[in-house]
Amino acid sequence: MDNQFGLMNLWAQGDIVTRGVAVMLVGMSLASWIVILIKALDVIRYKRLARGSSDFWHSEDFATALNKLGRDDTNPFRALALEGREATAHHRNTKAHLHDTLDVSDWVTRCLRNGIDEFTARLQTGLAVLASVGSTAPFIGLFGTVWGIYHALMSISTAGQATIDKVAGPIGEALIMTALGLAVAIPAVLGYNALVRGNKFVLTKLNSFAHDLHAYFVTGARVQSSEPATVLPLKKG
Repeated sequence: MDNQFGLMNLWAQGDIVTRGVAVMLVGMSLASWIVILIKALDVIRYKRLARGSSDFWHSEDFATALNKLGRDDTNPFRALALEGREATAHHRNTKAHLHDTLDVSDWVTRCLRNGIDEFTARLQTGLAVLASVGSTAPFIGLFGTVWGIYHALMSISTAGQATIDKVAGPIGEALIMTALGLAVAIPAVLGYNALVRGNKFVLTKLNSFAHDLHAYFVTGARVQSSEPATVLPLKKG
């Protein structure tokens, strides 16, 4: 077949712009898939930690509860529990700082919120890559198509032949760039939406855990979110 239809023929016949667009789309696809796989594994791990965080409250004292969260420093629930404990101890033991004008509730709230904000920023790392790929890849592919059609038409015009068999092949190959742009963008968009939903689940669990920690460090008991409100005692360790 003289006119082999496909990406290889497009690459062979294309100029530096066409090849540059193709390389860019391939690079964007690789970047998005790497982000999707890495962040998906993180979300799965954090979901498992979130489901296991309920065991924290089924303990006799804080030290035992902390051990149930494991010793992984990247566990956001363990980090938040340590942050709350340190904030409470710091507020209790220091006397000559500006934060002494805050009561312990406000101080613990501020420290727990800072911990959640830091984890949120870490959790959302890489999502900007997926958002950028999903929004720009179709247009980059379309640009490659327009440039490819222009390049093909210029070649046909130079050759002086405009029959359908001479036009259909080069233009059809140029349209592959649009399909390639969509093939890059669609997984990025779907991956972004799935990761956002997973992150939302983890952050909801983390905020609920922080609310219980706040009640525990301020009042000495965990507030149970039910009607009427009850408290579950947990000795301070």
